[in-house]
Amino acid sequence: MKIVLQIVLWIAIIFLGYKLYGSITGPIEFNKIKEARYKKVIVNLQDIQAAELAHQEITGSFTGSFDSLIRFIDTAQYAITQRRDTSYPDVAKNKAFGLDPQTGGYILEAIIVDTLRFTSVKDSLYQGTDRYKSMMNIPVEGIDKKIELQAGKFLKNDVEYAVFEAKVAKTDLLSDLDKDLMAQELQVVSVDGVNGKFIKVGAMDEVNTSGNWPKNLETAKKQ
Repeated sequence: MKIVLQIVLWIAIIFLGYKLYGSITGPIEFNKIKEARYKKVIVNLQDIQAAELAHQEITGSFTGSFDSLIRFIDTAQYAITQRRDTSYPDVAKNKAFGLDPQTGGYILEAIIVDTLRFTSVKDSLYQGTDRYKSMMNIPVEGIDKKIELQAGKFLKNDVEYAVFEAKVAKTDLLSDLDKDLMAQELQVVSVDGVNGKFIKVGAMDEVNTSGNWPKNLETAKKQ
C-alpha cells in the first residue's frame, strides 16, 4: 500500500511539475511565435501604407481595392521637381506711386517649380521588385486569408478627409495558439504591444495613416 501511495505521489508531482513548466514556458513560446508573425504582417502593411500614400499624393485619394492599387503601382510615376525663388517688378504698385513700372523699387516674390524628370512609383517604393503584388496576403504558413483594405472619406469639423485602413485580425494570426493567451492578447493596452483586436495601418474613423504597432516590431524592409 505504501508503495502504491508513493507511486501516486510521484505521478502527482510529475504532473504538477509539468503544469508549472507549461505555465512558465507557454507564454514565452506564445509571445515568440506571435511577434514573429506580427513582424511578417507588418512588412506587408508597410508596403500597403507606402502604396496608399503614393496613390494619394498622385491621384488625391486612397483606394480600397488591391487590384486598383497594383495597377497604380505598375503605371504611376512621380514627378521629380525643383523649387527656386524668383522676383519681378510689381508694375501696378510702382505705377500707383508714380514710379517707373520696371525699376520703381516694388517687387513681387514667387516660387517656380520646374519638373526635371519622372520616375516610376514601382522603382521608388519597391526597388524594382514585384513584392507589392503579394502584399495583400497574410504571409504566415497555414493562414489562407487576405489583409482587409478599405478607403473612403472621414468628416471632421465639416471638412472631408480621404482615409484608408488595412488590417488583420489577431484571431486570424493566432488561431492555432493557446486560446487563453490569445484572449489576453486581444485585451492588450501597452506602448510596447499591439493594442486592440487588429494589427493595422490607417483608420476609417480618424485622420491617421500610421500603424498601431510599436517600433520594436518593425524589421528592415525587404529588398
